[in-house]
Parts: sequence; structure tokens; C-alpha cells
Amino acid sequence: MAKRVLNVGLVGGGGGAFIVNPHQKAIHFDGTRRVVCGALHEDPVKAMEYAANWAYPIKGYKSYDDMIADQRSKPVGQRIDYALIVTPNFVHFDPAMKLIKAGIPVFCEKPLTITAAQAVQLAKAVDQAKVPFGIAHTYIGHWTSRFARWIITSGKLGAVRWADSYYLQGWLATRLETTGQQQASWRTDPKRAGASCCGGDIGTHAFMQLRFVTGLEVVSVRGMIETYLKGRQLDDHFTTYCELSNGCKALVRASQICIGHKNDLGIEVACEKGSLAWRQEDAELVTLRMPSGVERQYWRAAVPAKDDFLGDVPADLLGETTIPSGHVEAFHDAFARLHRFFEQDVRAYNDCKPFKCDGTRYASVHDGVKHMKFIEAAVKSAKANSRPVKM
Repeated sequence: MAKRVLNVGLVGGGGGAFIVNPHQKAIHFDGTRRVVCGALHEDPVKAMEYAANWAYPIKGYKSYDDMIADQRSKPVGQRIDYALIVTPNFVHFDPAMKLIKAGIPVFCEKPLTITAAQAVQLAKAVDQAKVPFGIAHTYIGHWTSRFARWIITSGKLGAVRWADSYYLQGWLATRLETTGQQQASWRTDPKRAGASCCGGDIGTHAFMQLRFVTGLEVVSVRGMIETYLKGRQLDDHFTTYCELSNGCKALVRASQICIGHKNDLGIEVACEKGSLAWRQEDAELVTLRMPSGVERQYWRAAVPAKDDFLGDVPADLLGETTIPSGHVEAFHDAFARLHRFFEQDVRAYNDCKPFKCDGTRYASVHDGVKHMKFIEAAVKSAKANSRPVKM
């Protein structure tokens, strides 16, 4: 029997919020999820206007409070099955907390909040309510990220010795926020973005990629937080030197003033028996570099079930790819994979069955806590001449 299509509600997304576009494509990707309603803007009039002019019919609400009040009283099957929060950072905490208390699962854009204290409060509420909660760290949704994680965490290359996880952009190489550009304006405003622009916006992606691929945790941080554009309120260049839970070291770095770079997220992991390299701008490929000088290339959907170096590759991992090799899975597919995994837990929740938001398929609320603590530790270290700060 075909599954009931899950209903999704939006918090934010109107007025040029670009991130809602890949999310809604991802939601509709499999035909098992659909957006049905939304509180699309903080201005009630604009919220209703955006809903009325949405690309397809949805029910509009003047505020997320109105949406939650209306939806929480409906039975499963008629109410929204989960809410997607795509607002600026400072409007994550309040709707997320209210949705949790209403028993409605939440999928939230990153970073989780604007302070670690808020993140801890959310995590406690999630644990108490036992509601599915995910964070949209897009790039762990790439099949090749999941494949890289399996290679490293299963010990195919031996123990991790060193890692470099980075995210380089160039779009803030000028004072774009002074032109009124919406995305730049709120990201460089500490009241709306939090303690860090570059670190919070894209450094958290590099941090998540490091933790996800290696399976290791950061235990201490040395930070160097820099602002290259005079007059800018927050950082545009973010560098951290980290100690990991196995005793090795790693760089987690990000920049938004590197002209020529677009969304250059990547990771290199140096291990005892070889190194692994992955870049999201070439996300179909995982490269292994061996001591002999041989470079082994693994392309999504072209990895054999039994490889002469890797051995038996898990069948469930191989079964996740959606199209043949050579037809590129990309940004939207990564989003869709996250929503697909989240859907599994939402369906289990609706059926009163156990589920496990453990960070192995999509980022959990506890990952969000770690990311906020990482940002605050990096900023604290930077203010103290880069002395190490324990996580």
C-alpha cells in the first residue's frame, strides 16, 4: 500500500530567502512529502501575500504562533508532520521550542541558534519531548560524504593522523551588506547572526564535515577570527586549529573573502595507510591517495559491491544512489537525502515506534549544540591570543 504523503509547514521562506528553494525541491523530490502551509514572513501582511502568491497552493498564516496553534490540535494525518525552519539565525530558537512543545517534529536550518545556551535548552526540550529534530547540514547528504565516512570510520586507511576541513567563498570580499543585499545584511549583523558571521554561516559546515567523515570529536580549539573589510561588524575569515578525540590534530577553516571561490567545501583526511580527499564542488568523486603513489578514484554509483582494496561495501550504502553514474547527483539531491532520512524518523514517531536521531544520517539537535559550543570556543580563543579552549 502506498504511504500517506507527509505534510510539511514552513517557518520563513518568503521575501527572497534563497534556502527555501532547494528545501522545497527536496521535500517534493520523492512524492512522499509536500509543503502544505507556511508562516512565511515576520510581517503578517507580507506573510499572507507571499502565501497567496506561492508557486503552488499552500495555506498561509500570519505568524508561526498562529500556525502552531492551528496545527497542534489536529490529528496525525491532518496536521503538519514536520516543520521546516528557514529563517535567519535569530529566529530559530523561538519557533523551534514552540514546535517541540507542541509535539511537532522540526527540521531547522543551521546554525541551530545564536548562542550555545539556547542550543542546550533546545536539546533538553527535544530529549524530554522525544520528538524528531534535524539540522540542515546539507553536505553530509551527498552520497560520497556517506561513503567517505564509511571508509574512514571502518578503518580502511588506518587511524586518522591529521585532517583539513575547509569552506571557502568570495561573495563577501566587498561590503555587500552596505548595498542592502538581504543575505549579506543579516549575516554580518551580530544581533541576527550571533557571535560569528563566517564561522556560524559556513565554518559550521566544515566542522560538521570533519566530525561526520572522521567520526571523531573536537576536544579543544585554538581560534583566529579575522575581519578583513573595515567597518564590518563580524568576521569574514575564520581559522581554527583543533585537537581531536583520538589525540590527532585538524584544521577547521572558512573564508568569505577569497575571490574566485564560490562554495568550495572540502576535506582531506591523512591516515596511517593513505589519505582521502573530497570536495563538494566535485561531489561525485572520492579520491584515495596511497603510499605507492597510486590514486584510487571512486565515483558515486560506480563503486563495486566487492572492491579489491575496500573489500565488501555495505549493500544499504550502495542502494542509496538514485541515478546512474555520470548523471550528476548534486546540491538538491543532498538536501533530498536528508529529508528522506528525516521522513523515516517522522513516520516512526507518528506510528509511536522507536527512532534514533543519532547524527549518522542527518545532523541532530546535539550536533547543533556542539557546533554552537565550537563557535563560542573559537571566538573565546581568538580574544585570548589563540590560546586553546576546551570544548
